[in-house]
Amino acid sequence: MADAITIELPDIPSAMALAGNQEENLKLLARQTGATVVLRGQELYVSGTEKQIDLVTRLLKSLEDIWTKGNTLSVTDILTARQALDTHREDELQTLQKDVLAKTRRGEQIRAKTFRQRQYIEAIRNRDLTFCIGPAGTGKTFLAVVVAVQALLDNKYEKLILTRPAVEAGEKLGFLPGDLQQKVNPYLRPLYDAINEFIDPDKVPSLIERGIIEVAPLAYMRGRTLNNAFVIVDEAQNTTPAQMKMLLTRLGFRSRMVVTGDMTQSDLPSQQKSGLVTAFQILKNVEGIAFCEFSQKDVVRHALVQRIVAAYEKYEK
Repeated sequence: MADAITIELPDIPSAMALAGNQEENLKLLARQTGATVVLRGQELYVSGTEKQIDLVTRLLKSLEDIWTKGNTLSVTDILTARQALDTHREDELQTLQKDVLAKTRRGEQIRAKTFRQRQYIEAIRNRDLTFCIGPAGTGKTFLAVVVAVQALLDNKYEKLILTRPAVEAGEKLGFLPGDLQQKVNPYLRPLYDAINEFIDPDKVPSLIERGIIEVAPLAYMRGRTLNNAFVIVDEAQNTTPAQMKMLLTRLGFRSRMVVTGDMTQSDLPSQQKSGLVTAFQILKNVEGIAFCEFSQKDVVRHALVQRIVAAYEKYEK
């Protein structure tokens, strides 16, 4: 026999935050619990078995610190909460939700959305060298930039260096106009975008001119010693083993480095081994280095991206 309850929500902003874009969160709650979940204004109608209704209320309760404050829930928030309930990690979930890393210029709170993301952030904070691999959309680079920018603004480091190999994804750099820096700028765009979330874009050129922020292709790292710097190496799957060794040995005093990449999206020639793969094999037992791995469950972009990654993983296996 089906039961039904009505939950009175605090206000319209909290109702919108709970429902999500086109009520995708309510649809996910229904799929995750088997209950029927319908929003009418500030009233949430939940019907189903007693067990299904109980699961919905427990999920809502575990996430209320987010949606009751008008902060939009994501699909990943709900999936992480379900995982926490299933594995009795409710306390850890509360800690994850309360650890706000930063606020964007628009006032959006940035925090880890999965337990693996939180482990990654803790690794960055506590280790001088952290490797992170995982599929697109898992926040590998973005979270590293968040931690790095906050550390820079807190004067923990003198400079922030972001670099990535300028390997063409099926295109040739030679056909692009301009000098080397202009040619590689399109490849560095995602790093600029992440920085602009936290620092006024009008101020970034001045920081770059003064050498406080450096966004450069891998070739610019050769022969340098990077002291008192926070270094992020993006798209590291496109480095060769020699390039990776060169990069890692640039690390100087009072510096920190984060190396990110996606093993499934290498643009290297098929016969060329990735420096990221080699580094994992050589350094996995070296003390003081952290290794983090994300899966499609950690994807925090559009829900469809998670399903795309999962489909490709299944196909490639």
